[in-house]
Amino acid sequence: MADLYLKALESERRSLWAECRLKGLPKGSPERLRIDELDKLLAEHKARKA
Repeated sequence: MADLYLKALESERRSLWAECRLKGLPKGSPERLRIDELDKLLAEHKARKA
């Protein structure tokens, strides 16, 4: 079965990262902070699955 939570997190991270690269957003911007939060959530989710 597909892990929809994992796919949603990865999708949101990819779209935010693309936006940050296009706009040249600096570290500390809300988008970059959300990416850091998503990285943490992804790591926790993958650790639970393993």
